[in-house]
Amino acid sequence: MAKHEKSDIHKNIIGRRGFMLVLSSPSGAGKTTIARRLIEEENSLEMSVSATTRPRRPGEVEGKDYYFVEDEAFHLMANRGEFLEHANVFDHYYATPAAPVMKALGEGRDILFDIDWQGTQQIADKSRDDLVSVFILPPSTKDLEKRLLNRAQDSADVVAKRMAKAADEISHYREYDYILVNEDVDQAISEIKAIMIAERLKRDRQIGLTDFVKELRSEV
Repeated sequence: MAKHEKSDIHKNIIGRRGFMLVLSSPSGAGKTTIARRLIEEENSLEMSVSATTRPRRPGEVEGKDYYFVEDEAFHLMANRGEFLEHANVFDHYYATPAAPVMKALGEGRDILFDIDWQGTQQIADKSRDDLVSVFILPPSTKDLEKRLLNRAQDSADVVAKRMAKAADEISHYREYDYILVNEDVDQAISEIKAIMIAERLKRDRQIGLTDFVKELRSEV
């Protein structure tokens, strides 16, 4: 048997459990841009799909953009503990169904979440061992305000409110596993990829490692 073939067999024996990669940041710190790039560049990384009670918009696809549910069904699912996290945003409910995420993790796929510190806390309460959390900071408050203004998506009043909220969001940085300052988006993405490599190599995520080590020892 060729050397590389044996290596592939051992890789399959070990296997890996996926993880939930959570990115959080104050609005304007570059989280969404980073998330999109990671999805494009990382084959084993998928974006989480939320359930929502808001009406479906033109072009949105069930199960791809969101799982669309009625209010009553949403509350029943929440009461049964079927969500990893949920929140009320602008009079509509949003949540992450646990079942598809847990299935993906069991198959060795990693799931990306673009959520705030409150959602991160909920996920940590439900499945801390599967969570890898990263908080993204801006280089400065001036830079953050400049990014918000340059987006030209919000009025000056809305930008002011986002800036006021940013201080509270940043105060939760100690609740995250990793912290990075997004001065350069390419560098930030490289740093997150390094985090992902390290997390994939963690002993407890290599689900067949014990059997693999036993095999190695038996061959000595």
